Amino acid sequence: MIARIAENALQKISRPAPRFRSCLRAPEFRLARRTASTLVTPPSPDDAELVSLFDRPQTGQKISPLFLSGIFQHAQLTSPAAFSELADSTLVRAQLLTERILRARESRTELFKVIKNLDRLSDLLCGVIDLAELLRNAHPDTRWVDCATESYEKLCEFMNVLNTHVGLYEVLHSVLHDPEIVKSLSQEALQTALIFWRDFEKSAIKLPPEQRERFVSLSSEILSVGHEFVTEASAPRPPVKIKPSELEGLKDQGMGARLQRQAWFTQKDLLVYPGSHQAHMIMRAAPDEEPRRKVYMAAHASSPEQIERLERLLGARAQLSRLVGWDSYAGMTLNDKMAKTPENVNQFLGTFLDRTTLAARKALHTLSLRKQAHIKTTKLPIIQAWDRDYYCPPEPPSPPVPLPPLSLGRVFMGLSRLFKHLYGITLRPVDVASCEVWHPDVHKLEVVDEDRGVIGWIYADIFARSGKSCGAAHYTIRCSRRTDDDDEAGDIRIHGTDEFLRPSIEFEAAKRHRLRGEHGEFQLPLVVLLCDFAPPSIARGPTVLEWHEVQTLFHEMGHAMHSMIGRTEYHNVAGTRCATDFVELPSILMEHFLNSPKVLSLFDADGSSIINQTGNHHEDPCRFIDTHSNILLSVLDQIYHSPAVLEPGFDSTTALAILYNTRGLIPHAPGTSFQTQFGHLFGYGATYYSYLFDRAIASHVWRKIFSGDPLNRELGDKYKQEVLRYGGGKDPWLMLSTLLDAPELEVGDAEAMREVGRWRMEDGVVPERH
Repeated sequence: MIARIAENALQKISRPAPRFRSCLRAPEFRLARRTASTLVTPPSPDDAELVSLFDRPQTGQKISPLFLSGIFQHAQLTSPAAFSELADSTLVRAQLLTERILRARESRTELFKVIKNLDRLSDLLCGVIDLAELLRNAHPDTRWVDCATESYEKLCEFMNVLNTHVGLYEVLHSVLHDPEIVKSLSQEALQTALIFWRDFEKSAIKLPPEQRERFVSLSSEILSVGHEFVTEASAPRPPVKIKPSELEGLKDQGMGARLQRQAWFTQKDLLVYPGSHQAHMIMRAAPDEEPRRKVYMAAHASSPEQIERLERLLGARAQLSRLVGWDSYAGMTLNDKMAKTPENVNQFLGTFLDRTTLAARKALHTLSLRKQAHIKTTKLPIIQAWDRDYYCPPEPPSPPVPLPPLSLGRVFMGLSRLFKHLYGITLRPVDVASCEVWHPDVHKLEVVDEDRGVIGWIYADIFARSGKSCGAAHYTIRCSRRTDDDDEAGDIRIHGTDEFLRPSIEFEAAKRHRLRGEHGEFQLPLVVLLCDFAPPSIARGPTVLEWHEVQTLFHEMGHAMHSMIGRTEYHNVAGTRCATDFVELPSILMEHFLNSPKVLSLFDADGSSIINQTGNHHEDPCRFIDTHSNILLSVLDQIYHSPAVLEPGFDSTTALAILYNTRGLIPHAPGTSFQTQFGHLFGYGATYYSYLFDRAIASHVWRKIFSGDPLNRELGDKYKQEVLRYGGGKDPWLMLSTLLDAPELEVGDAEAMREVGRWRMEDGVVPERH
């Protein structure tokens, strides 16, 4: 719909990252079968500067003395008031552009421009909305935060009006039912038009007024109840009482020993809060089963109000989908995804579950033997939900070969060198202008293509600070699109409004650039990378990353490169604006490159000591159990968004228990209702399978294409040209079938989904072929 607000790839990284083994027929892809591996090129001066930029303690932002600017070099954005003026100016321009589109049927020439103008309208609003979303999450000044929030809400309100605008839908209907116009559309233009069409159709646009009012009411209820559900899902749970005697024999000599001393000294029950460090320690280290059971039950219990809240959300979604002609919310949601239908998703999940169950049951048997030896019984005991972490403690992710400490600067150097080998693209540090960034710790990187020059920018806000949100995120502030054919001269003007519209006009003009060797003018992508790494200091030295932090950085930079390379002519299909069940492929694939000693050697100027090492494959048996559990959560998500939720007597806890007791490995614990803490049911309703799906695809691409020679430029170019550059402008199944030389995937039907389900996940390192 018009409201294609950037999702900003806010997926958090699941650790450890699984690896996979493929069982698709070996394609005749000769580039992957080289007798000699690609030579590693030495680091450049820009690479050395990256190390210095990120590893040297900050003494203040390096500001270019040449000029004064504003946020992202928009000269006028130097104050919160200026941002408010931009939002107001953008709103009026959007209203005028909307009016132009509504009048398009008065002129055949204008009808040919409708798709372009709809995309312009979307970009006009998203350009300010996405910037506001960043500022209200990252800016340390509350005045900026308040202003950004107000502007965000104002523009989103107008977008919601456009989403159900009958006039815009009727104009688009005229365009898509005109054979001459449709024939004139490029692949990207047609895909953009279909995005608008499908989203209008989902917005009850064809319903009579009273039913549309019902649609709006249900939509509001879903939003309101959903936010309440997510808030309560992460709310603190009441503490559980643990007796001093239940802490005897704790395997943890740090926190566990302190708790034991506290219990011995006070001789009182300890209050342990679910989710606390003490609770996690007890689950891993308490030999007595009872305290583990108590902590688990307390952590997974729920109030009747939260259960009712979830079931209201699921029921409202089901009713809304029925209102617009679908039998389920999953059917409505999946229509424009790779999966297409709930039946296809279940084909993938069923095949994947069957493939995983044998190894998972074998791992569970290992845990049962450990429990049997611990409690000294003759009968093999059942593994309960509170046994998993004790008999198989979670292992932190680790590199495949021994590595020296990895500083943040060296990891950025490695990323730049990897992109150079694969795509002919490097990262180049540049100074920022005064007021260009919102905090002195933010660094600016030019993304430089060896043929076209600067193709975009990455602003790295990667150090933790007070008031900043935690975790890692990739914000798409500006998408690619072609701008020299905007035909702004044809926009409606109102006498006396030129000065009022100036902030928006200047904001848009500053985003336009020409690329070396390419015809036309383009809006170049700009992304922000948010992380919360510890900053370097004189006392501690450079920031040294844990391995899971290296994986996080590679993941988020995978999203960033998708945004940079997916440079399309239409904003709505640029970069990461693609199907939900495809968007994680580039980021997850980046994690797989960390399995290669040759890639790891790029972290060091002389990586010969790393490149010649052999990866040690260590298989965590519990990884299969965790994968099996994630598949079950995806199945549960499909059940909760199926027609079953409208059946009389539907009970979400009963549905959960039946699933886990019939298809699960570990029985459901009566009295628990984990589903009420499954916050992704709101943000990823009916699409929770996507992450597993993309992990399976990424593993297959890694093994079939890159694992033998991960720095090969021909392979990188093939992936770049066949996948990354299209963004969301081409059917993902067509991209994959071409990349993998697998025509059987081209249709993207149930059999293709089953085929992906057959691709097996595995941890560890796949040895490189030489």
